[in-house]
Amino acid sequence: MAASTLYIFFLSALEKCPVIGGLVWILVASTRVFPDNPLGWVMFVSIFCFVGTTLWLLIFACGGNQSSFWPGLDAGFHFVAAVFYLSASVVLAYITIVHKTASTIDITLLKIYRLDISAVVMSHVATLLYFLHAIFSAIRWKRA
Repeated sequence: MAASTLYIFFLSALEKCPVIGGLVWILVASTRVFPDNPLGWVMFVSIFCFVGTTLWLLIFACGGNQSSFWPGLDAGFHFVAAVFYLSASVVLAYITIVHKTASTIDITLLKIYRLDISAVVMSHVATLLYFLHAIFSAIRWKRA
């Protein structure tokens, strides 16, 4: 009983990942993207994981996951998403540190700095949720 309750909790976390990924995407898009700024990777990861997780959720909601290869694919996708989001979190944290030194001078850069802090926090939350889902999907895959 406790294991099924725990798994339902993490399924609900899966449903929130597209929302968190979308929030990271919006927060990053609201800042200025410079040519020498590696925020393009952060945007790619956020959009890729947002679209992939939304499609994944629709496949599961429609009952298309009845075949035996789905649990392994589920674990694989969420592991890749966790690694992608971890790398994007590191890039975003670096950009935030760079903006911190410049934000003491300009009020516009202070706004961008605060938006970047929010994006870093949400990116780490998304990384944690994808990683936890990958672990529980791997456990389910090994039991199947």
